[in-house]
Amino acid sequence: MGWKTARRSLYYDGAPEPVDPVIDPAATALLVIDVQNVYLERPDPTGLGAEERRRYDAWTPFHERMHGQVIPRTAAMLVWARERGIECVFARIACQTRDGRERSLSQKLPGWNNLLLPRDEHASQIVPALAAGPDEIVVTKTTDSALTGTNLRLILRNLGVRTVVCAGIFTDQCVSSTVRSLADESFEVIVLEDCCAAATDALHERELEIINMIYCHVMASEEFTTLLA
Repeated sequence: MGWKTARRSLYYDGAPEPVDPVIDPAATALLVIDVQNVYLERPDPTGLGAEERRRYDAWTPFHERMHGQVIPRTAAMLVWARERGIECVFARIACQTRDGRERSLSQKLPGWNNLLLPRDEHASQIVPALAAGPDEIVVTKTTDSALTGTNLRLILRNLGVRTVVCAGIFTDQCVSSTVRSLADESFEVIVLEDCCAAATDALHERELEIINMIYCHVMASEEFTTLLA
């Protein structure tokens, strides 16, 4: 089953197959979302208590997916895009102040999404394997959507971008929010499913089914590169 028929929600059951997107490298951007040190670094499990170890183990499949698939395939996509003159853009969560007083409410409420990531600290940096090049654009945000909390919309328009190809984490949070914002602004959006991850594969797959065909086209990185070949 290829991308044209996979991951269809009931809304698109029986809908015609989409046509192949026309990819113009000069009007395309690869956007890598929130692949930051804070999400990839783990404590030594031998010193954890029972509840901490339970949570550690629950997140192990995510880390395996990130290191075994998402990061290497995204790194390969960055090389592929740069060779073809496709703009590579990066978004990361980072606040301008040390106490994070300007963060959006969603990053101040109690819970997992309560994030304090000052812009210059190690935790807020993009992982080295996916670091931006010296002349590539990085936007910082304290929102889920990379458009809502930054000037990325203006940047993309000024670059002449019409198609945005998304990779990153988390599929059901910042990736999804960014995809929806891009679609509302009339960008053509493609999500590289093998370059994204959520806390669980179930959440990842469910969100891809929800956003597919209405807000974006979901496909594997190999399927996307074939479009330009």
